Amino acid sequence: MPGYNRVLLKLSGEALASPDPHQDGAYGISHEMLRKLAIDVASVLAFGTQICLVIGGGNIYRGIHGMEKHGIDRAAADSMGMLATVINGIALKNALEHANIPVRLMSAIPMHTVCEPFTSHRAEYHLQKGRVVIFTGGTGNPYFTTDTAAALRAAEMRCNLMLKATKVKGVFCSDPKKNSNATFLPRLTYNEVREKQLNVMDATAIALAQENHIPIAVFSIYESDGFRKVVQGEGEFTLIS
Repeated sequence: MPGYNRVLLKLSGEALASPDPHQDGAYGISHEMLRKLAIDVASVLAFGTQICLVIGGGNIYRGIHGMEKHGIDRAAADSMGMLATVINGIALKNALEHANIPVRLMSAIPMHTVCEPFTSHRAEYHLQKGRVVIFTGGTGNPYFTTDTAAALRAAEMRCNLMLKATKVKGVFCSDPKKNSNATFLPRLTYNEVREKQLNVMDATAIALAQENHIPIAVFSIYESDGFRKVVQGEGEFTLIS
């Protein structure tokens, strides 16, 4: 079993919207997906692995769409998107609590009435107590994606592995939805991701992971027990290192 004692799972907001991996552009929050995620988290936590979570907000508000369709300034649109991640975090925290999983919700944007403001030492305390920590609010700054926020938090919390949950089993040479002959790539280097312009994470997130020697596992969140399988080195996924 790989020695991953602390991992960070990056979830897109879209992953919370629908249990159907073929549904694109879904909005809202699916209780079925919340239950599945709680089960997945519990299975990894049972092995003593400490878990950090970062979640996007695209199922509630997509900042880029607000810019394109409504003429909203980039900074304002990104701020709206960061607030959407907090809504998702509250829903996920509630689902984990219903599954009797100890959890704390933190935000890079202070809002004391709904969650704790993020500080690395406080997050470390929660992890050492066996609690799952959900990081929301992105980086707290516009112009940065939640992928970058995930890489930043993984580095700050000294995670052994960052997992990027997607709709497919890993990284392909091209979009498998558009190209049925796309080749699955089980192993990649950080440089190959950039050189081949593979749409995994933005360049800032990849650079942060590389600089801090954090491998990235890309896998399907829809696979049964997929989170646990990746942490244990099983199943199909792409490892970037």
